[in-house]
Amino acid sequence: MTDSKAPIRIGTRGSALALWQAEHVAAAIRELPEAPEPELILIKTEGDRIQDVPLWKVEGQSFFTKEIERALLDERVDVAVHSLKDLATVFPKGLFLGAVMERGDPRDALVFRDPELGTSPDDLPRGARVGTSSLRRRALLKGWWPDLELAELRGNVPTRLEKLEAGDYDAIVLAAAGLKRLGLSDRISAYLPFDRVLPAPSQGAVGVQVRETDARTREWAAALDHGDTRAATTAEREFLRTVEGGCHVPVGAFGEVFGGVLRLRGVVSSMDGGRRVEGEVRGEPESARALGASLATELLADGGREILDEIRREASRD
Repeated sequence: MTDSKAPIRIGTRGSALALWQAEHVAAAIRELPEAPEPELILIKTEGDRIQDVPLWKVEGQSFFTKEIERALLDERVDVAVHSLKDLATVFPKGLFLGAVMERGDPRDALVFRDPELGTSPDDLPRGARVGTSSLRRRALLKGWWPDLELAELRGNVPTRLEKLEAGDYDAIVLAAAGLKRLGLSDRISAYLPFDRVLPAPSQGAVGVQVRETDARTREWAAALDHGDTRAATTAEREFLRTVEGGCHVPVGAFGEVFGGVLRLRGVVSSMDGGRRVEGEVRGEPESARALGASLATELLADGGREILDEIRREASRD
């Protein structure tokens, strides 16, 4: 029998942002009546170890999550806390998304090396060197601002900011939520507008993963779930799953619930940003999964399939 007073062991990466997320979940658990004390367990992932190669050039997925998921399955931890956008759309057998925390700012943010440069992506000069590790960001930026030089950027948030300050880039792109959670809101020079650059599916949301068979922890996790965020991210993740996307494919999606209606927008882009198909659907939040699949099917039929097939042919040749 499980000891009801035993601490809830939370598995997390050790970066500053990952620790903020884990502490955020721990604080929410402490607010629950008669909740056990949370305990953080730090786990190093493959994504933390691979720093000299762009992840989109490495075979496989789940670079920042699979070691933590393995610890959860092995019962070395009771809860796994992730940036939800890092989680694969299909879980290992036996794992369950116990909660989706209320979402932070979903936007992408630009940080200029020279803060006097301006307050819009349009203020970047021709040929400006912009750092990002995301294929989605690279493709969509290139499509709208073709004169930019897009360069690979790896590392945690502080490391990326250090590289910017060292003069390696004129600007870098980071998730706004991460900057705000680390108290770095003042570093944001501009936001990328949704009508040009949709975020990664689930960007800004924190996922709480548990074992399906662990009724005690599932009960605690369920109390942390934010319904509107779960509906929106469920639609986004189903969109991603249906287009068979991942970190190797430039795909963006964003859902939001307003007035009882879920609006989902999505985009599939070519690698150079020269071709993209985009659209939106609306419906009831309870139909989030069906809405995500419907929009993905529509965009694939409208040219997305050809774009993705071309990307995969290029990847196989490389």
